Amino acid sequence: MIWSVVLTTLVATTIARKLPSSASSLLRRQHDNLPANLTWSSTSQLVYPKDDSRHDAGIKDPSIISVNGTYHVFASTAKSAGDGSYSLAYFNFTDFSKANSATFFYLDQSAIGTGYRAAPEIFYFEPHKLWYLVYQNGNAAYSTNKDLSNPAGWSAPTNFYNGTPATIENNLTGGYWVDMWVICDSANCHLFSSDDNGHLYRSQTPISKFPSGMSEPVIVMSAPEKFDLYEASNVYSLGNGTYLLLVECISTGGDRYFRSWTSNKIEGPWTPLAATEQHPFMGAANVAFDGSAWTKSISHGEMIRTIVDQSLTIEPCEMRYLYQGVDPLVTNVTYNNLPWRLGLLTQTHSKC
Repeated sequence: MIWSVVLTTLVATTIARKLPSSASSLLRRQHDNLPANLTWSSTSQLVYPKDDSRHDAGIKDPSIISVNGTYHVFASTAKSAGDGSYSLAYFNFTDFSKANSATFFYLDQSAIGTGYRAAPEIFYFEPHKLWYLVYQNGNAAYSTNKDLSNPAGWSAPTNFYNGTPATIENNLTGGYWVDMWVICDSANCHLFSSDDNGHLYRSQTPISKFPSGMSEPVIVMSAPEKFDLYEASNVYSLGNGTYLLLVECISTGGDRYFRSWTSNKIEGPWTPLAATEQHPFMGAANVAFDGSAWTKSISHGEMIRTIVDQSLTIEPCEMRYLYQGVDPLVTNVTYNNLPWRLGLLTQTHSKC
């Protein structure tokens, strides 16, 4: 069953890549919950690492929600290998023009503690009346908090799994298990993850049992070339029975962009939407910059959500995406020392 889903997805993706432009446009128009032609504008660099004793090189992987006019952001901080090479930070602001002046609260000062912590996702789990922060710590982990405005109030990490699940371990050679993402429908909560090796995984547990009981992951889709299905998946509800899947990929030139798919079920199957380097969901091909282009990479981030519960519902015609980008001229440093910064994308086409 797993491989039939994979095969179906690969065939659909291959067909989408080979379609002539007119046929590809027709395919995209069938996704009437989303615009046929996605275009975006990007701000300049908005958020930098703080010039403090931590000496972080980059700020990455933002997760963002908007609550009563305040934007709450959780992000990774990164620097060269060593103790604290990856950690988590929280900050908030009411205007993006002031985002960089917001005070960082480093979450290793909470019960989340020190050690490897990265790639956060924030949402409010309504059945528990708790905020959940999902992140990677070598496993898939979560912490909870009753009060979003109290960053010191996060609980200690709890893992979703006892070690690396066998399905992931069996496909992990040459890759890393990364970028956990939780979304729930009315029956189940689903946990997506990637392996930097061309596989996207999904587990599930009944919403009544969440966060316990995550099943053995299944392979949602797979790509023969790992860079075509790399990491940083997002899954959103469009609020009308349609789900949107985004996965970060690496272009032939080494830059980052996102492919997309839609489905009427979180379980899939997933139909390609904007799923090529030439026609991405977000990427250098369809992003215009306010001023000079400070990055060629549209990388790991999140849609701004105003509906903050576990459904991860967004408005498909007024999308804004907080993302990480990096100066393409910086090539002589290790990956952890890349100067990642945060920018904001806004849709620029007319509404659906």
